[in-house]
Amino acid sequence: MIERLQISHLRNLTQISLNTAACNVIIGANGSGKTSLLEAIFLLSRGKSFRHHQPRRYIQHHQNAATVHAKLNDGSTLAIQKQVDATTVLRLNQATVYNQSILTEQLPTLLIDPSSMDMLEQGSANRRQLLDWLVFHMKQGFHPQWVAYQRLLKQRNSLLKSSRHLTHIQLAELKSWDKGLASHAALIHHYRERVFTEWQPYFAKSIAQLLPDYAEQLSLSYNAGYDTTVPLDVQLSERLDQDLQLGYTRIGNHRADIHVHWRSNDLPQPTNNEADSSAIVDSKSVSKIDTAAKLPTIKEQAANVLSRGEKKLLITALRLSQLPLLLDDEVSFTEEKESKTLSQDVKSRVTPVVLLDDITAELDDRAINILLSTLAPLPCQVFMTSLTDEILPLVSQYWSEANMFHVKQGKIDFL
Repeated sequence: MIERLQISHLRNLTQISLNTAACNVIIGANGSGKTSLLEAIFLLSRGKSFRHHQPRRYIQHHQNAATVHAKLNDGSTLAIQKQVDATTVLRLNQATVYNQSILTEQLPTLLIDPSSMDMLEQGSANRRQLLDWLVFHMKQGFHPQWVAYQRLLKQRNSLLKSSRHLTHIQLAELKSWDKGLASHAALIHHYRERVFTEWQPYFAKSIAQLLPDYAEQLSLSYNAGYDTTVPLDVQLSERLDQDLQLGYTRIGNHRADIHVHWRSNDLPQPTNNEADSSAIVDSKSVSKIDTAAKLPTIKEQAANVLSRGEKKLLITALRLSQLPLLLDDEVSFTEEKESKTLSQDVKSRVTPVVLLDDITAELDDRAINILLSTLAPLPCQVFMTSLTDEILPLVSQYWSEANMFHVKQGKIDFL
């Protein structure tokens, strides 16, 4: 948990120093700097901003760098400096480190913000990252495999773009890379599949809380991005001509996705033109037939069925359901460590930090109550922003000693 936070030259936050608590509420008008404070914590944890990836966009004008420093409650310190030319300096306990994942392990952050509310309609990248965040923090072997896979994929795509006709030497090189990709892909899929299986009951529980009327209709699925019954290198070889034409690799772990499906057991009403009372169901819409009840199950993307408000609750459920899973896994880690049977794919845990940006604008009072009542008992740290102080009485119901801050033109005052 963050005990003290210092921010320099990030957007309109010139010099900020805060003592933080388990729950921290930041009140301020639009453009005051409250979201920038969350952005700084996210930057320290992930090495990138959730608002813009180019450092020059969040470093203050006429400044060469932005810096974020945090002291954790265990006495350790983390720091990141992002320079205008995108050079990054990372420090753990005053010592320079060269891998962002080291800081990410020390400071896991879970973000719920307005920009994530279109996740269901956007491309697969954000949904895949949602799963990979969990896998990274739960399975120790995942990250090295993911890094190695990305490196080989970059090399392969570069070669595919260079020419549509490869020499024998290039083909041999490509075959070697494909073998490596297949090896890493199998392990990445193994980790993802295990964590996804563990995640599903937590998602179902979260849906039952936030969207109880649809608890029986909504389900989560995972797509590996390729046919996992056939080695990836075999499939890549079969698709090489098409990949060369397009200039990139079309299948693999980098195309994995998760989907939220809507299942309805309602039979469509027969039309006047039907000769009998049997319902006609489009074969493309039917995913499964319930042979016992003889009712078709119509399956489609939940985003196509739910309202805008319901989709917000669904996305909140997706993110919120990850937190207790991560914390339950921490309990398992402690028990295994004490019994001296620690699994190699389980890593030590630290207190997760939950960042809630302008939740009153995205969620109704009922959803906010459920969100806060779920977070309050968990051993996590919360930072939330709001346009007005109307959220404060609600927060005080769940955290008796929350820190309240007011932000105005980049200046933060303790309330």
